Amino acid sequence: MPLQNRVLPTGEITAIAARGSLTGNRGILHRDDKTLGPSRWSHHAWICCTLDWQGRKRQVMTGRNWTELFFLDEATAFAAGHRPCGYCRRKAYTAYVDAWQTATGERPSAKAMDRALHPARVRRDRSQVRYDERIDNLPNGAFCVWQGQAHLVWKGALYPYTPDGYGDRVTRPAEQSVTVLTPKPTVAVLAAGYVPQVSR
Repeated sequence: MPLQNRVLPTGEITAIAARGSLTGNRGILHRDDKTLGPSRWSHHAWICCTLDWQGRKRQVMTGRNWTELFFLDEATAFAAGHRPCGYCRRKAYTAYVDAWQTATGERPSAKAMDRALHPARVRRDRSQVRYDERIDNLPNGAFCVWQGQAHLVWKGALYPYTPDGYGDRVTRPAEQSVTVLTPKPTVAVLAAGYVPQVSR
């Protein structure tokens, strides 16, 4: 039976067989029986990491180090509120920081980014922070809700999300207001030129 460790762009953590292309960390969320407890984070450093780091292998949800979460791709991880890991994904992390500096005029530390991201991604009741924006203003890599389903904004079109991958290309509507899933600080990073890894 699949473990509850796959993160959707809408913020839910679900139990499905597919594991995705990136893993992530929010701290220890699991119990000894490999089920999730009530917490959805134990610290504010929500990161997305490579699946293969120096050939190391580990059984998921074992020990009390961290709970392995999984994402279809980086755009999905961003929508769920994560940022690149500065250790195993140093190149991506540096590019993210560079784009953050371009967007804000200040070069942030990891802690400063986490302080800005946390209230922009989740509320105390664990619900995802969302906001409305004109779809024309959304950069490549952002996620929005269109016609009741999460869609990736990518290269002038929308792509409906499923846990197993993206559906067929949908013509991007013009001058429409949509609900945005990706936190505002990361939308600004994407608008400043960061290109996320997308499973297409």
